[in-house]
Amino acid sequence: MHKKIIATIILLIITLSSFACAICGCGGSNFYLGLMPHFRTKFIGIRYEYSNYNTVLTNNPTQFSHNYYNSVQVWGGFNVAKRWQLLYIVPVHFNKQIDDDGFTSKNGLGDASIMANYLLFHKTKTYEHNAGIEQQLWVGGGFKLPTGKMDVNLKDPNITVADVNAQLGTGSVDFILTTMYNLRIGNWGINTILTYKANTAKSEYQFGNKFTGSAIGYYNIALKHINLMPNAGMMYENTAANTLSKISVAATGGYVTNAMAGVEVGIKKMNIGITGMAPVSQYYAAGQTKLNWRGDVHVNFSF
Repeated sequence: MHKKIIATIILLIITLSSFACAICGCGGSNFYLGLMPHFRTKFIGIRYEYSNYNTVLTNNPTQFSHNYYNSVQVWGGFNVAKRWQLLYIVPVHFNKQIDDDGFTSKNGLGDASIMANYLLFHKTKTYEHNAGIEQQLWVGGGFKLPTGKMDVNLKDPNITVADVNAQLGTGSVDFILTTMYNLRIGNWGINTILTYKANTAKSEYQFGNKFTGSAIGYYNIALKHINLMPNAGMMYENTAANTLSKISVAATGGYVTNAMAGVEVGIKKMNIGITGMAPVSQYYAAGQTKLNWRGDVHVNFSF
């Protein structure tokens, strides 16, 4: 068994020519909350997320890949008592890759997540000539469950990083920590979310832990029958290198800073939103993989 593991490590390091965009771990393990919908009791929604990456190998530019990640998510939440909130996300992935070897695709259920958040404080102040100031701070955490398919034999010395990262799931139970702070002054506001996902190992292979931080400013426009909320901000993601038997796997991990903008439209109990993201700084897979852009469209219903 140890000889096979050593052989796999050597293979992962020297066979960069066989890697796809998946070397950066950009696919099914992504986790993003975004602006949370306002709801009194519960909400349910559908969210579509899209991203695409290009990879060109530094030591052999004829080796390339174009990766397109599509995810349809059912997500929702409900309040428990005055201070607790439960959230869940169930994704289905539709991913494809076009490279110098041809076309491949992988579709199916991804890894579901469940979280619990606690309202640490909620403060409001009202003034005579404006709508006042409101602050909320939520802290919480949860789990990402191995509901997505992971059908590679990690003990096979012929398996590459691309084979592992192209799976619909990670095969592991992972831990999520979140902090959400919202500040509103009149119709203006800013929402800040910090998320850390700590991954566990599957057959001695472990995906890198991931930190995500976002700050989104917004402005609320109340019309007669519609509520508009244009928003813009920044998001930073940092993913540690993957490991095999606690040894770092070459050309994995990296970071990206995205500029983001969107709009939320509220019509009674329905909320429709769209967000686009473009990188302003990034370094994935030793500089070989580039994110082009990301985006999402969602529809939520509050009850």
